[in-house]
Amino acid sequence: MMRFKTWTLTDVRGDLWIDSFAVGNDSFHLPTTYDWSIRKRTLRGGPRDGVDLIEVHNGALSFSVLPTRGMGLWRGDYRGNSLGWRSPVLGPVHPKYVQLNDRAGCGWLGGFDELLCRCGLASNGPPGEDVYTDAHGQTHRANVTLHGRIANVPAHFVEVRVNLDPPYELSVTGEVEEAGLFCPHLRLTTTYTTVPGSNRVAIHDVVENRSAQPAEMQLLYHCNLGPPFLEAGSRVLAPVRELAPMTARAAEGMATHDTYLGPTVGYSEQVYAYDLIGDPRGHTLAVLVNAAKDKAVALRFNRQQLPCFTVWKNTAALEDGYVTGMEPATNYPNFKTFEREKGRVPVLPPGGRWETRWSIEACDTAAATAVLIAETAKLQAVAKAVVHATPQSRFTRG
Repeated sequence: MMRFKTWTLTDVRGDLWIDSFAVGNDSFHLPTTYDWSIRKRTLRGGPRDGVDLIEVHNGALSFSVLPTRGMGLWRGDYRGNSLGWRSPVLGPVHPKYVQLNDRAGCGWLGGFDELLCRCGLASNGPPGEDVYTDAHGQTHRANVTLHGRIANVPAHFVEVRVNLDPPYELSVTGEVEEAGLFCPHLRLTTTYTTVPGSNRVAIHDVVENRSAQPAEMQLLYHCNLGPPFLEAGSRVLAPVRELAPMTARAAEGMATHDTYLGPTVGYSEQVYAYDLIGDPRGHTLAVLVNAAKDKAVALRFNRQQLPCFTVWKNTAALEDGYVTGMEPATNYPNFKTFEREKGRVPVLPPGGRWETRWSIEACDTAAATAVLIAETAKLQAVAKAVVHATPQSRFTRG
């Protein structure tokens, strides 16, 4: 049995909250050559005032967890290469300053600046009125906001764990409730795990329906990257079974859908829907490769858990948010009504749960990048990619 040490940093039910915390090889020695650390602090000043930040450094890879913002990842770094992007938003923004109903339901954008932001849990996609009929024949109407609520809900429980046996895993676990009277009651339990010296952070998410009634859920992982991985000539690689633009604007860029411009003043976003090829167990990946092919970020996930994948291209000026989003999900980022019609809105029974394990990994050498390129090509060899020039009804209403 593996031995471990845990520290509880937040426990609302137990009336516990720790303002600052630090553990690392300087105070808690593990037999590893890597200088690892886990530190928690509370940010002060401006719109970030009161945001809890947990910084994990494994000696090569670092990332910052935001318990106050739905356990998202703010920024990271791999051996001097920044992970994340520079949003016009001066964050991380405390949820109390994010008004989801602003700008016709697009107020979510006022807090958006993370490396990894979850969109869900009850809904994601554009805002509007969702009208549906339940199993009892009752009609319901609900106003949904852009990309849901979970990214702006603070965690009620947070724990740090250090394994005392090889490979000495470092973990941060948090629980977030999305609930309300006469509303769905969903709980997200997420764990980030990394190993000293590795280039990888693993994500394990469980969504539970805490209600006595069935509940719909949607979850999209908005993984956002800027320089140095994103630059003029960067390319997104993935084993494509079928691909289509989601809008007429995206269709304009089909000739270059998998490559990127440098920062471009006035650029208008383009979004592409992918149906990916997986191995016999459903495992697949998507990779962002820089122009020189000596830096890359790979997302690894399972199609059985996250069957949909979207690429968001927003190569605007640096001042306006030069970024691309790589987005594995339960659904495509359409309005919830459309996704329900397509059978892409999971329904959890009372006490039911949905679970996924996936990872983000970075590399900074030509050799490591070549391995990822070859892995993608091997999966692509299973089938020829079908690439559509115009939006397809399977993926979007257009």
